[in-house]
This record gives sequence, C-alpha cells and structure tokens, in this order.
Amino acid sequence: MQTYLVGGAVRDTLLDYPVIERDWVVVGATPAELLAQGYTQVGKDFPVFLHPETKEEYALARTERKRGHGYTGFEVHCDPAVTLEEDLQRRDLTINAMARDEQGRIIDPWGGQRDLAERLLRHVSPAFVEDPLRVLRTARFAARYAHLGFRVAPETLTLMTDIVAQGELAHLPAERIWVEMDKALGERSPAVFVQVLRACGALTALLPEVDALYGVPQSPEHHPEIDTGLHTELVLTQAARLSPDTDVRFSALLHDLGKARTPEAEWPRHIAHERRGVALVREVCARLRCPNAHRDLALAVCEYHLLVHRARELRGKTLLKLLRATGALRQPQRFEAFLLACEADARGRTGLEARDYPQGDYLRGALAEAQTVSARDFLEQGLQGKALGQAIEAEQVGRLETYRRKQVHEKADGEQTATNSEDTAK
Repeated sequence: MQTYLVGGAVRDTLLDYPVIERDWVVVGATPAELLAQGYTQVGKDFPVFLHPETKEEYALARTERKRGHGYTGFEVHCDPAVTLEEDLQRRDLTINAMARDEQGRIIDPWGGQRDLAERLLRHVSPAFVEDPLRVLRTARFAARYAHLGFRVAPETLTLMTDIVAQGELAHLPAERIWVEMDKALGERSPAVFVQVLRACGALTALLPEVDALYGVPQSPEHHPEIDTGLHTELVLTQAARLSPDTDVRFSALLHDLGKARTPEAEWPRHIAHERRGVALVREVCARLRCPNAHRDLALAVCEYHLLVHRARELRGKTLLKLLRATGALRQPQRFEAFLLACEADARGRTGLEARDYPQGDYLRGALAEAQTVSARDFLEQGLQGKALGQAIEAEQVGRLETYRRKQVHEKADGEQTATNSEDTAK
C-alpha cells in the first residue's frame, strides 16, 4: 500500500499559492485494509475514507468509464491493481493530475509541471469531454489564476465548446452548477469565469440572461465602455475588489439584466430597465436554486441601484422608503452589502474605476439617523398599533429630511470654500 498527496495541494505548492485542503490517493489497498487501520468510509459512489487523526480524505485509486449523461454517469472501478498513473489520467487538467510521494518526489505523467510553467489550463486526455462539470471547473480555475497569467489552452477550449454543443450541460443538476458558480464568484478574477463561459458557448446555456447583454449599447456619456456585457464584467471586477462575499458579486453580475429587454428603438437609453430586470433576476435565481440571501440581495440591487445613485436628490420620505425596501432597518449588514454592489456599478465603467462614491456614506448616515428613532418614546405616550407605526414613520421622515438639508448645506459650503481657495490661489 502506497499513499500519495494529489491534486490541488501539489499544484498550489508548486505555484507557491495557499494550500486550502489536502487530498490523498491510496494505491494497492482494499477498503477492508483501510477500515482495519481506523479509517472511516464516507464515499458512496466510490471508496473515500477519512484519516482517523487528520480527518483528511483518502481515496482508493480508481478508474472511470462513462455510462450516462452528466457528471454522475460513470462506472467506477476500484482495485488494488489500479496504478497511480491510471488514477491521475482520469482527472480534468494536467495541473491537477500530479502527485507527491512520501519522499517529496513529484510524479507527473501528464505534463502538469510543464503547463504550470507555461501558464496553461490543459486537459489530461480526450476523456475530458465525458464530464460536463469540467466546463465550469476549468472556467473557475481560469478565474482563480488569471492574475498569474493562466489561460485555457485552445485545444481544451475546443473540447469545452464540443461539450456545450452536445447539450451535456443540460444534464447537470442546478445544485451542482450553483456550487461551481459560487466558488467561481469567490475567486480573485470572477469576470474571467464569465469570459471563459462565453468563449465556449456555456454562458448561453447556463446564464442566457447575462449572455443577452453583450452587444446591447449604452449611452457613452455614462458608460464609456458602451457595451452592457462589458459593463457587467467591469462591475463584477469592482465588486470583487470591494467585497469578498459572493452575494455582493452575484448581485453585480445580475444588476442590469433588464437592459437586454429594452426595445432597440430606445437604445442607447434604458428607461425602467431596473424594473424589467426584477423578473429576470427571479428566473435566474429559481433556475440555479441559489440561497435566499443571494436572491434577495440581487433583487434589491437590481430594483434600486439607480435610486442609490441619486441618493442626494431624495426627500426624507423617499429615503425612508428606500431604507425599508432594502431591509436596512432590519438587516444593516445586508444593507452594507447592497451599498457595495451599487458602488461597484458606479465604478464599473471604463476610466471611472477610481471615482468617488459619496452616495454610500450618505446613505449610511441616513440609516444611522433613522435608527435614532425609538418606539419607546411613543409607547410612553400611550400610542399603540397603527397610531404607533404612523408616529414612528413621521419622526423618521422628519429626521431624514433634516439630515438631507444639513448635508445639502454642508456640501454647498464645501464647494464655496473650494471656489474661494481657487480664487485666492489665482
């Protein structure tokens, strides 16, 4: 029996990249032998065991043969006679098909080290096409390592295109698609994930609402990049810079879906696109079966991001409506995520990536002002039920209006001071 460290841990060690988890392959053993040593079996489709002390995963060397559609349609063969090279051959990319033995030596039968050096994501064998999930995984690795210069090998992109053309993505469960998509959104360059999916046709199959944004023009006055699909990529990139949370990034990806439904006669303007987009966001979230928190934030960003951009123009009553509609008073943390997604939209424009976004702090201040109103004061006055709610609302509106006017005056005073300073300098 021989044990080897395999996959991502070997790859990332060679890249001098953080190793998140370690996986092992055991060659020349049977399930009974591992169980006798105190390992716990957890795999159902094939024998995977947890180490009795480290709890890391140890899988028996295996081969696979395609028997059906999707990523689960495989016949798995585990036997002590299966070699390490055979086990590595069934893996997706060469950089994931390396192993390290107990002496620290690298076993690399499929050229993984060469492709690491050349910064290529290349398939191990033609069997790559047997698992449609590899389309998403390859795009995810491209998003993870794009900053290091990695790209998908042309021949691998061709195989990914073939998988899409054969309709294999339709056999992937929504839950599995979401797992890969959520991981990809959490990578360093999530926009690259979208770009790779689009390059092989998978974006049309998985997110047709996003794919439809490409080629839709916007006003160059507000969007120097013009193309709505490119704008979406830029917004996703800004969201990744502003927040590590995938709900913020997912909201950035979906925020402008309504622009694909704007009649061409109205281009490049997109009046009411935020309202048209709400139904599309619901469709995407239902199809992907994403978590409710992701769905709710994406809906709020889609519907209200334009209102946030105009925050300084809003009267106290409208400010309160915005705070309530976005759940700010009940979930301040989610409101912060909402503001970050809106800021990403403002900055996701060619040449405007470093622009200030004072609307965020302005609305944070508005929320703090609304939170100063306490129901206790009105309860002490004997108010209850509807009368209590109306009194609280009236007080919040009043304080928000006072806050708005104060902010307007301070802004005007600041601009006047700046003008006077410029005149003095002249």
